[in-house]
Amino acid sequence: MTLYSPRTRRRRLGVATAAVGLLAALLAAGPVSATPDPGDKSSAPKGVSKSTEAEVEKAISAGDIPGQDEIVHSDNIQHVTNIPKDALPGTNSDLAFQGKYAFAGNYDGFRVFDISNPKAPKTVAQVLCPGSQNDISVSGNLLFLSTDSSRSDDSCASTTQPATEKSSWEGMKVFDISDKKNPKYVSAVETACGSHTHTLVPEKKNVYVYVSSYSPSATFPDCKPPHDGISVIKVPRKAPQKAAVVNFPVLFPGDGEDGGGNPGGPTNPGVSKTTGCHDITVLPSKDLAAGACMGDGILFSIADPENPKVIDQVQDNVNFAFWHSATFNQKANKVVFTDELGGGGAATCNEAIGPDRGADGIYDITGKGDKRKLVFKSYFKIPRHQADTENCVAHNGSLIPVKGKDLMVQAWYQGGVSVWDFTDSSKPKEIGYFERGPLTTDKITTGGSWSAYYYNGYIYSNDIAKGFDVLKVNDARTDPAKKIRLGELNTQTQPDYFG
Repeated sequence: MTLYSPRTRRRRLGVATAAVGLLAALLAAGPVSATPDPGDKSSAPKGVSKSTEAEVEKAISAGDIPGQDEIVHSDNIQHVTNIPKDALPGTNSDLAFQGKYAFAGNYDGFRVFDISNPKAPKTVAQVLCPGSQNDISVSGNLLFLSTDSSRSDDSCASTTQPATEKSSWEGMKVFDISDKKNPKYVSAVETACGSHTHTLVPEKKNVYVYVSSYSPSATFPDCKPPHDGISVIKVPRKAPQKAAVVNFPVLFPGDGEDGGGNPGGPTNPGVSKTTGCHDITVLPSKDLAAGACMGDGILFSIADPENPKVIDQVQDNVNFAFWHSATFNQKANKVVFTDELGGGGAATCNEAIGPDRGADGIYDITGKGDKRKLVFKSYFKIPRHQADTENCVAHNGSLIPVKGKDLMVQAWYQGGVSVWDFTDSSKPKEIGYFERGPLTTDKITTGGSWSAYYYNGYIYSNDIAKGFDVLKVNDARTDPAKKIRLGELNTQTQPDYFG
């Protein structure tokens, strides 16, 4: 175990010249894509100007930002350990947990860790099964894996194949993990436009899977517009080989190819056109779900899981480019939506972009039943400016379960991991952080924390480039959460921590 001393960051980084150009490009670009979908390979580094490179080097020398790969953190965060990548060299993605195990997605497959000793996680299995993003969830003896790159077939030995070919395959894969050392692939379900992410609605006999996907094209035989809904898959626990799509609820009804979602540019410049959802979070204890759907945020009822019903729909055409993910607070009277400005591959945590773009949007939920409304309250963004060679934007996080408080841990790619408090919806504040210095100083290389989640006393982060990090937060404000023990956690299926 290696411990690092915090390095004081003297001032906010202000590499404004290059950032102004980036801001202009983002605004002029029209619809903004989500996390880069490079198929089966990490996105290629993007060069920066010599002046930007010089600014980054100068900021490092002055101590304004950490040095290349240097680890810094607040006094209340401890870096417990890091487990580098091993057999799966692709982009690390999402995380799921069950008992003493952590399941880490990777564009090349997934890895299973034994975390019974968080100071020394042990690799239990590494499964090669290429197909971005390999978004991952677990329920009982089943593991679910999203495939959102066009493949030659549904096997784990498939190769890339154009989406314009009818025989190409994208969708959901199901594994049996009753033996954690030997996961077995048991079934697959093809879904329209693939599966960028998925969300479980678990029941006693069945697991419902909400599949989020987007970006249809008239040239794609299995992904034609309009694509204004989600695929609902029903998976019988005792017969997962019978998994099948049972519904495709339209969440954005409207006329023509565009449906009723956000039209994006040029009507709303710099905002993504809504052609599906990127991610959904469900709160089964309240029969609620929140959808982050490109140009729209939605609140809907899942009382009938096969037929979700939209309650409210909101847009932010000033500061939100791409509605990426959602998190409820425990009382279900707030939702945090993230904006993935720049698609996760751009440097947006700088002075020129500012505190309100590429940030979290905090919404109160008012009213009751089908009359509930989402009411905007404020934005939250990490207060530490990052280099113009660091991809940084709001990404995946989870609640830290403390009664009477709304606390969250969140990944920010190369912005690192942030612990923050939104108990006061109008005045969110950061209370801890962990980050590394830039991967590169002469180009933007995609890296950093994809997902950062709190589970049974520790924070686990899946770093795109550096591997699996374990952190511990020691703070009077978060300490009560150490008493909460879960048997299973899929962050997009939020538990009732105190029920």
